[in-house]
Amino acid sequence: MNSFDSFRWKKLGKVFNPKNITNRNWLTEYAQAPATLVFDDFIRVYFSCRPAPDEKGQYVSYSAWLDLDRSNLFKIIQVAEHPILNLGSCGSFDEFGTYPVSVIRDGKLVRAYYAGWTRCESVPFNVSIGVALSEDDGVSFKKIGKGPVLSYTLEEPFILSGPKVRRFNNVWYLFYIAGSKWKLVSGRPEPVYKIRLATSEDGLNWRKLNKDLIDSRIEDDEAQASPDVFFYDGQYHMFFCYRQSRNFRGKSGGYRIGYAKSENLVDWIRDDSKAGIDVSEDGWDSEMVSYPHVFELEGKIYMAYLGNQVGRYGFGLAELESDLA
Repeated sequence: MNSFDSFRWKKLGKVFNPKNITNRNWLTEYAQAPATLVFDDFIRVYFSCRPAPDEKGQYVSYSAWLDLDRSNLFKIIQVAEHPILNLGSCGSFDEFGTYPVSVIRDGKLVRAYYAGWTRCESVPFNVSIGVALSEDDGVSFKKIGKGPVLSYTLEEPFILSGPKVRRFNNVWYLFYIAGSKWKLVSGRPEPVYKIRLATSEDGLNWRKLNKDLIDSRIEDDEAQASPDVFFYDGQYHMFFCYRQSRNFRGKSGGYRIGYAKSENLVDWIRDDSKAGIDVSEDGWDSEMVSYPHVFELEGKIYMAYLGNQVGRYGFGLAELESDLA
C-alpha cells in the first residue's frame, strides 16, 4: 500500500432505516452506534434503538442486530426478533437502556460491552459499562451480573459510556468516554465527555489510564465519543466523533468525525484534516456525521456511521478510497 496525505472515504449511502421496520414495537426509531461481527456469509451489525416514548415522553433504549449479505452490504438478510439484552431490574445501572454496544469474539463466546443508563433527578441520566456473554454466535446475550464492570470513580465521577473493546498483543483495551462536567445550556444540563482508556488481562478487571486521550480542538468543552481504533503498518488509527457543547442538535454545532494516530495507544496525535469524511450537501447526513465504526471485508475497508439526529433514521456506509499510511 502507498502512503497518502489523508483518508478519502466514498459514501455508499444509507444501509438501514429503522422506520422501515413495522412489526417490532421495541424498534421504531434510531439505529445508533453500529458495530460489526464478521461471519463467513454475512456481516452482523449491532446497533441501539428505541420504541416510541411513553405517556410522559420518556424513552428507553435497546440493542439489536441485523445481518447484511457479505456480497451485497445493502442487502438485509434478517433483523433481530428480540433485543439482545433485557433492561435491568428496578434501581440497576441499566434499568432504562443499553446503548451503545461493542462486540468481540472470545473463543467460542461473543462478549458484548455495553453502556447501561439510568434516569436521574437533577440531570437526565447517568451511565456505566456492563458486560454480557453470548453462546449462540451473538444472537442473544446474558449479563455476567447485575452491576457494571466499569463505573464511577474519584477521577471519573459520571457518564462512563461508549465502550469500544479491542485486543492487541493479548491485552484487552477498552476505549470509552467519561464525563468531565454537566454544563447548563439555556437552562438545560448538557454533558461534556472525553475519550479515555482502560486495559485488562482478562477483560473483566480493568486498570484505568485516568487521562484524556484526545486533545480538544473546537473548544475546551468539546464532547468526544465513539473512539474506534485499529492497527495498520506500525500505527494505531482512531476515528471518533466530536461536537460543540452548545447548539449541537443541528448542523452548526453537531457531530463531526475526527482522526488521531498513535504508536503506543496512550499518546495520540489528533489531525481532523485527515479524517476524510464530512457532512453532505443534502440528504440523510447533511447535518452531522458521527459514531464511526471501521471494519475490513474482502480486502476493503469500510466505515459505518450515523447521520442526522445521531442515527434517528439509520446508519450508512462509506468505503476507503485511499490506502492507510
